[in-house]
Amino acid sequence: MSWNGSDNNHNSEQDPWGKPGQSGSKKPEQGQGWQNNPDSGTPEPDKQQSQQRNKQQGPPDLEELFGNLLKKMGGGNGRKSDNNGIPFNGLGKLLPIAAVIGVIIWGISGFYTIKEAERGVVLRFGEFNSIVQPGLNWKPTFIDQVVPVNVERISELKTQGSMLTQDENMVVVEMTVQYRVNNPEKYLFSVTNANNSLSQATDSALRYVIGHMSMDDILTTGRSVVREDTWRYLENIIKPYDMGLEVIDVNFQSARPPEQVKDAFDDAIKAQEDEQRFIRQAEAYAREAEPIARGDAQRIIEQATAYKEQVVLDAQGEVERFQQLLPEYKASPDLLKERLYIQAMENIMAETPKMMLDANNGNNLTVLPLEQMLNQKKVTESAVEKTDAPQAKGANSNTTLGNAANRAAAVTPVPTTSNSNDNSYNGSQQQERNQNGTRQGRFE
Repeated sequence: MSWNGSDNNHNSEQDPWGKPGQSGSKKPEQGQGWQNNPDSGTPEPDKQQSQQRNKQQGPPDLEELFGNLLKKMGGGNGRKSDNNGIPFNGLGKLLPIAAVIGVIIWGISGFYTIKEAERGVVLRFGEFNSIVQPGLNWKPTFIDQVVPVNVERISELKTQGSMLTQDENMVVVEMTVQYRVNNPEKYLFSVTNANNSLSQATDSALRYVIGHMSMDDILTTGRSVVREDTWRYLENIIKPYDMGLEVIDVNFQSARPPEQVKDAFDDAIKAQEDEQRFIRQAEAYAREAEPIARGDAQRIIEQATAYKEQVVLDAQGEVERFQQLLPEYKASPDLLKERLYIQAMENIMAETPKMMLDANNGNNLTVLPLEQMLNQKKVTESAVEKTDAPQAKGANSNTTLGNAANRAAAVTPVPTTSNSNDNSYNGSQQQERNQNGTRQGRFE
């Protein structure tokens, strides 16, 4: 149905400005209710007349307003139709499905896992809420935020720099600090940056300790003192801040002088190291030599005790032998002297190489086998050296008196004796041999 200003006599039961079937409304007059648009040919309502009509129509229809709202949102109730008469099925029916899918995705996205060595710090709207344990957990996405913090890992912090000592010298020091987190909440919220705060506290403690020690002590014997004092001062510094950190160990890495005096200090340190090395070597040698010396001392004491007992026994045997010879000497001194002389010659000649010469039937030129005699002498001497030294000493002491008698008898001419004297001498000689064998067995 077209409306224009030329149709003045047109009447209808439906007023285009009212509801269907409504009558009694005034129609717009020609030239007043409509304004012709020569360009488009489409009539445009006058604003003033439109306001007057709205006032005359009364309250709007709620059903119509609701339908218009659904159309604007993209859906409809199925009772209305578009301009072409086709039912409008927009996105309005998909809104509940999309909402359910969104809720499912939101719920699934809230699951997260905390590792065994970590603890999760839950922030709700940016504020600390709780700490979750390792395992599978859930959080409301966009509401809670979880920050994992490793509480078992041991971290290392390194600090170094040139520092002034007590004697106004510069020294380059390097130190490392090993620490771990023992309270995740305090680690995140006590200070702005706990690691940076610990680094500054370490540098401050180290400078304080270096400033109260001399350069020689720092470079030589004071390394352990620097480590212990720095650890103690570091804990005192970080304690008021309660950063949730625990210091595990402090290691004093190195301390070196400036490059200008480095060579001189290296020589001094090397000399001190050599001193300590020599001391350790001497202590090791003392630990090794002391037991040996104690064993040698004990062995010498035992040998001396045995030699003492041997000398005493030999002296007692000599006394007993001389007491047995005394009656014979009183009875026949010359016979005893001769017997002792012959006995001494037996002992001497038994250990001495000998060569028998025939003076009566010999040639004018006699060649002596000196080389053979010397070799025989060396063999005899080596056999004697294998005997025990204390036995040799005892034998020498036992034969002292005999040697004196031998020297006395050596200058005594051999007398001519009778057959009876020879028999007596042979018997005495046999008895003396038996006594010597007895003494030798006791000595051994």
